[in-house]
Parts: sequence; C-alpha cells; structure tokens
Amino acid sequence: MDNYKINIHYAKALMMLAVDMNCVDTVSEDMRLVQQVCAENRLLNKVFSNPTIKEAQKAAVVEDLFKGQISEVSLAFLRFVVRKRRAVSLRGIATAFVEMWREKNNVVLAEFVTAVDIDQQLLEEAKQKIVEYTGKEVEFNTRVDNRRIGGFYLTFDNKLYDDRISTKLIKLRNEFSRNEYESKIARR
Repeated sequence: MDNYKINIHYAKALMMLAVDMNCVDTVSEDMRLVQQVCAENRLLNKVFSNPTIKEAQKAAVVEDLFKGQISEVSLAFLRFVVRKRRAVSLRGIATAFVEMWREKNNVVLAEFVTAVDIDQQLLEEAKQKIVEYTGKEVEFNTRVDNRRIGGFYLTFDNKLYDDRISTKLIKLRNEFSRNEYESKIARR
C-alpha cells in the first residue's frame, strides 16, 4: 500500500543525495519520468504491489524500464527502494520529490483544462496572472477535455478558477430555483 509518510521520507533522502551530488535538476527530470511511467502503466503498478513477485524480479523490471533513460544516481536510488520492499511507492516517492523540487525552486504547478485546444497567447496571459498572484514561476499542465461543453478551469496553489459552461448553467439553475420574486408573489 502506498504511504504518504514513506513517500516523503524517501523523497527527502533522495533530495539530500541529489544536493550532495549536485544533480538536483537531473534527478528531478528523472523522477518526472518515473512518475509518468508509473501513472500510465496499470500493469506495472500491479507488478509492484504484488507480494508474490520477488524483489529481484521487480528490480529487473525497473532496470529494463529505466536503464539508459535516467541518471545512474536515480537508477541506483530506484534499485534501493525496490530492495527495501517499497516498489509500490515508486510513483508516490517520485511525486513527492518533484513537489519538493518545485518548492525549493519557487515553482507552482498549474493545470489548465479546456474544452478545445488553447492558443499560446491565452496560455501566456494565464501564466502571467498566476505569476502576479503567487510571485512564483509557473509550470503548466494543459489538457483538453472533450466531455466539456465549453470554457475552462484552472487550478494552482490549491486554488480553483472554474469558468466552465456547465458550472455556469448549474449556478443559473440554482438562481432560478430560488427566484425570490416568485416566492414573494406566492406569499400574498
């Protein structure tokens, strides 16, 4: 089972190692790759969480996946994590490390979800507004959600700006349902 405290402790250890070896940015990019691979591969997560699969086999999977893709420091750390029977926590550790890197480098993660492809000018305007609001650099994840009718929502720094049409329709429906003018006529 993935455990937040374990993820934080291992990520802190990796951060200390990366600082000592002067490769924090490289390890950060490596952990982003580990995070992405683990997020996109459900079978891999099942292998890591399966107690009947031996650590040597899990280590071989890690080796096959990441050797030549990430730095030797990061790969050695992943081997260590697997050897300590924490392979199931690889994604969480990678995520915690990237969050620490962002905090250390004064970067805020923003997610911009739209109904259609977003043009670069609008993205830059949103980025500038977030920089003004937070005083931090912005790292954007953009995504198109075809299920949306229109509009967008933007999340950053535990804030949400929701400008989706579906949200506006819900608000409008709620306003019509409590139409005060109509309720005053009914009381007479």
